[in-house]
Amino acid sequence: MKRHKYQYGEDASQWGELFLPELPPGAEHRGVVVVIHGGYWRSQYGAELGEPIAKDLAAHGMAAWNLEYRRAGNGGGWPNTFIDVLAGIDKLGDLAAKHALNLGPVVALGHSAGGHLAAWAAGRGKLAQLGMPDADRQVPRTSDASAVHLTGVVSQSGLLNLAEAEKLNLSNGAVSNLLGGSSSKYPHRYKYADPMTVLPLAVPVIAVHGSEDTTVPLGQSASYVNAGTTANMETRLVRVPGDHYALIDPKTPGYRACRELVRSLLR
Repeated sequence: MKRHKYQYGEDASQWGELFLPELPPGAEHRGVVVVIHGGYWRSQYGAELGEPIAKDLAAHGMAAWNLEYRRAGNGGGWPNTFIDVLAGIDKLGDLAAKHALNLGPVVALGHSAGGHLAAWAAGRGKLAQLGMPDADRQVPRTSDASAVHLTGVVSQSGLLNLAEAEKLNLSNGAVSNLLGGSSSKYPHRYKYADPMTVLPLAVPVIAVHGSEDTTVPLGQSASYVNAGTTANMETRLVRVPGDHYALIDPKTPGYRACRELVRSLLR
């Protein structure tokens, strides 16, 4: 396995690390898995959470891009966290030729807040059509000729329903902390950032949730899948044993289920 670290911007948190399995001469990597870590979008949680996952994926023959981004508390929040996630995914376009990456399939594997960002990024093409710029701040660039579009998402106990997450005051106001205030103050900002807004998506989203998760309620996954299913989108809820963090522990059955779902989407 080889690993290569690249900056996609000038900030210290704008980087990703590419983990690559060994290839036979002349072969190429079939797709890439974008690993997006969680931590309720707060700066004390970083890409070290995604590193064991990226290593495991590469050990099982999949190229993995462990993505770091600015979080609330170190220059992130609205809009920079969103800008970074799209720019970080787009960086793969610059790396494809150098590392023999076939970007036909690009699947995001996101845990917790990273599940939110993965599902949100998968809707970038529809976001451009919403016409909902925030009056006082720039909005993330969602589409141009160099954009790398996700072809599938596996969400690991993801925060997929921001309106409900705000209502429940999850993690002591984490959504308000991310978006700079309440939904009553920034309604357009909330709508733009919520993965529920752009349903149905044209790509599959599989929402995996731990049966003993007390950090992110099951309803975050279930409400998203129910809305997507009603809109005839390819989505499903997969419940696995374990708590919130079991899904990012390569030794657990819950994580291994996520890995196989990612593999199926890469096919």
